[in-house]
Order: sequence, then C-alpha cells, then structure tokens
Amino acid sequence: MTAMRFFMLSTVCLSLALAGLPPTVALAQTVDKASTGAASGAFTTHAQRLEKLFDELKHEGNPDAARGIADQIRREWQDSGSASINLLIQWADKAISEEKNAAAFDFLDEAIRLKPDYVEGWNRRATLHFKLGNYRKSMSDINRVLAIEPRHFGALAGMAAIMAQTGRDEMAMKAWERFLEVYPTERQAQKEMGDLAEKLTGQRT
Repeated sequence: MTAMRFFMLSTVCLSLALAGLPPTVALAQTVDKASTGAASGAFTTHAQRLEKLFDELKHEGNPDAARGIADQIRREWQDSGSASINLLIQWADKAISEEKNAAAFDFLDEAIRLKPDYVEGWNRRATLHFKLGNYRKSMSDINRVLAIEPRHFGALAGMAAIMAQTGRDEMAMKAWERFLEVYPTERQAQKEMGDLAEKLTGQRT
C-alpha cells in the first residue's frame, strides 16, 4: 500500500449508493437536518469517541486490530452531523468515480462553505487536488485538515507523499514520524519511513 493509498483511504464513500445526481446543490440544503441517529442516546460525544479510539489505536500492538480501529476513526470523520453535507460528500464521491472533477469540486466547495470545521470536506478536496497533481492546493487543504484534526493520519500520509514526490525527503520523513505517533503499527508507514531514513543516510555519507 502506497502513501497515495493511505491518503485515498480517508475518502471512502459512505455506504449508500446514489441512483443519480440531483440537478442542484441547493436541493441538499432543503433537506438539512441533524443526523442524530443513535448519537442522541449515546453516552459519549463525537470528540470523546475519537479520543477513546485514538488512545486504542496508539496502544494496539496487533496490526489487524489496529486497522479495525482506524476504520472506526474514519467512520467518525465521515459523518458531518448534517444530512445535507453528508449528501454533498456522496455526490462528490460519485462525481469523482465518474471523473466529473469540476462537479466534485463544486460539491466539496459547498460542503466546506456550509461547515468549515468538517474535516472530511477539506480532506476529500485535498485528495482530489493530489489526484490531479495540484500539490500546492492539496497541501493548502491538508494544512486545514491538520489544523482541525492534527491526528488525521490520512492527511499526514498525503503530506508525506507530496513532500517525497517534490524532493523534500526530510520533511516527508517528519510527516511519517507524525503519522506513526498516531498509528504506530501501520507497516507500510514504517517501511516508508525506513526507506527514507536509508536514503537520507546514504546522501550524508
């Protein structure tokens, strides 16, 4: 699994497939409501659940078990708490899968406008910029992701990938170090950092 794959993992579609794109983004806003679900009766908040999961991820020694915890964290990130924003993200995912990138940007821009602190809006847009080779714009969005959630391992992997691909190996290694502080059992991240360490050591001798 490459750094690009790590980055893309945080952009997995929500589970329900859409029959088709509606004509306007405004339609989504008319159905906006709090996505309370089970959370209304839950004993923990979104922030408390994330704290618990990140603590488990940091201390879980089994890579397979850690992967399951990481998937739970991604699901927490994906739910914006707003039905319309979740729908915008679904439309963006569908547009990306159909390579309708302009439409995808429109949906992501609107999601970010409606909820600037929604981490996955920024992360998905960063990923799309990365996919299209727009590294400067991707880094700008990654920085917004990390300002909201410094432990966002998908964004940290994206940062590492951009730094490596633009010849900034020492900064890439620092990004992987930050990744492994959050998610220490990720084997590919360990390999990426090890390879960079060897490369940098060879450059200094």
